[in-house]
Amino acid sequence: MRTERKVRAAAGGGGVEARVGDWLEARGIHGGSPRRGEVIEILGSAGHEHYRVLWDEQHESIVFPADGVAVIPRRRGAAHAG
Repeated sequence: MRTERKVRAAAGGGGVEARVGDWLEARGIHGGSPRRGEVIEILGSAGHEHYRVLWDEQHESIVFPADGVAVIPRRRGAAHAG
C-alpha cells in the first residue's frame, strides 16, 4: 500500500506540507501518465509554501500545491539519491 497525502491549496494553510526529499505526483492531463518529481527546495512563507521540484525527466520547475497533486513522503531512513 502506497502512503499518499493530498496537497490542498486552501488559503491560510491547513494543507499538508511536503518536505525536501518527498516526492510529488501530479495527475496526468487528459488521461496521460502522472508526473513524479522530488522536492529539492521549499519556497514561500508558512501557509503559502511552494516547491522547487526535480522531475523524472530531469528538469526543474516551481510547483504550487493544487488539486491533482499528491505528496508521497520519503521513507524515513532511506538514503537520498543524488
